[in-house]
Amino acid sequence: MDKLRWTVLGGAVLVTAVVAVGLTLIVNPGASPAPPQGLADGYKGVVPAGVLLRVPVSGIYPGGNPAGLNPDMSNPLANDPDAIERGMKDFDAFNCSGCHAPNAGGAMGPSLSNDRWIYRASPANVYLSIVQGRPAGMPAFGAMLPDRTVWELVAYIKSISQKPGAEFGTTISADPQSPAIEQVPAGQVQSATPWEHTEPMPPQGRKPG
Repeated sequence: MDKLRWTVLGGAVLVTAVVAVGLTLIVNPGASPAPPQGLADGYKGVVPAGVLLRVPVSGIYPGGNPAGLNPDMSNPLANDPDAIERGMKDFDAFNCSGCHAPNAGGAMGPSLSNDRWIYRASPANVYLSIVQGRPAGMPAFGAMLPDRTVWELVAYIKSISQKPGAEFGTTISADPQSPAIEQVPAGQVQSATPWEHTEPMPPQGRKPG
């Protein structure tokens, strides 16, 4: 009987404590438990958040002076010889090719394999586009991809992005329209340097003999 009495008494104390805590949080929301230390400290990636906040998305500066900003921050994996190849595999593994097409030639999403950029071309700007997302359809992958994976994607995208010659044909990109280039077909070869596999188009008005 004593055991039953103590069990009931213990349960009553526990219920009272839970109700008291609940009422305290309702009356005084500021008394809620602190978030886990990792969340409270914020970003824990390769580059500190305070450094990333100094990377501008636009090229317009007060008084034309970018002092205090870092518009040309480099990729922390720049000296990793395998980062580009890993990024190429990440590009397909996380379905980036579903919008930007295989080899990033451009489809529903804009081409990433040329030198035209909407939100600036520095590695940090490409990183922020992936992490934060952008208007008109680019999702924010910051909560889904490990920080190192994002930088691998940046390494790959920067590797395939270059100014092609005028002798190539046209790669279609919905918006913005791609310049006059033609990329190696993805079914033919997957490469972190796709422009090395292209062939000049015949001059206008001439068909290949």
